[in-house]
Amino acid sequence: MSGARTEPADWWATAISDIAPGVIRFHGYPVEQLIDAVSFPQLIWLMVRGELPTAGEARLLEQTLVAAVDHGPQAPSIAAARMAASCGLPLNNAIATGVNLLGDVHGGAGQQCLEVLYELRRTVDSGADPTTAARELVASYQERKAYVPGFGHRFHPRDPRRDPLITAAQQAVADGTISGLHLEVVLALEAALAPVPMNVDGATATIYAELGFAPELARGLFVLSRSVGLLAHAREEQLESTRIKGPLPKGILPTYTGHPPRTL
Repeated sequence: MSGARTEPADWWATAISDIAPGVIRFHGYPVEQLIDAVSFPQLIWLMVRGELPTAGEARLLEQTLVAAVDHGPQAPSIAAARMAASCGLPLNNAIATGVNLLGDVHGGAGQQCLEVLYELRRTVDSGADPTTAARELVASYQERKAYVPGFGHRFHPRDPRRDPLITAAQQAVADGTISGLHLEVVLALEAALAPVPMNVDGATATIYAELGFAPELARGLFVLSRSVGLLAHAREEQLESTRIKGPLPKGILPTYTGHPPRTL
């Protein structure tokens, strides 16, 4: 619909959900049919893309969602959710506390890597050699002392989620589910960064690029996945007896770096 919306019913006009008394449809499909016929990853795809995925596409999406579910309390988002639960907040508030920590630095690398892969693919499609294009991109990051998103990990020498996801992408290329065009450039980028390996953000971004997701959706899908871990950890903390747990255990005081004791 073009032009100004004047009817009250047009205020929240949507192409996603059609709701009326006794009727719930998502992109035209009755919910009673979807309940019996599609998986949750298929429904996620339908809601954000407007059409149902193929079985192979749904499987790849599911694998990315499984991979990013949790990374333990050393992940700030998980720790924050646990602290919130220890302070007596209900699960929804604890989950929201963790989600709100997922920004550009913690939780944004997948979106950023997807943008890099799309840029690199455009460069190659314009006639550049993948290896040369990848090396030039890495050089530009090194020149400004920046990290290439989706590579390296502060905790893992080699992210254990990288290999199964890239193997799944390679199999999907063999099956004809995806083209492999973005897989080609991400492997060239990994080679240019050697010995620094790809991490889960790079691997999931590769799959999202192959599946044609917008960069913003990469972060949204990560939030969906990580919310499962936030729920599990917040619930576990609810069952603990210790209340109001801060960032450090009792008895461990943060190092003070200010003025020595003084008087007025």
